[in-house]
Amino acid sequence: MTTRPARGQDRDRGPLLTVAQAGGYLGTGQRFIRRLITERRIAFVKVGKYVRLERSTLEAFVDAARVHCQR
Repeated sequence: MTTRPARGQDRDRGPLLTVAQAGGYLGTGQRFIRRLITERRIAFVKVGKYVRLERSTLEAFVDAARVHCQR
């Protein structure tokens, strides 16, 4: 029997990151990442009792906060 990915999940998203890994990726602490999660400012995945983040979500968060120069 084969399993099909759920709708919209056919692309490879890479490994899920822990809160500590996400903080390291963004160059911030865990507390900042946890605040983003608590305030629902960033999407996250619950795997049982564990919170995980996708790298693509972190990249989208950074892109949304990017300030472009005016020159």
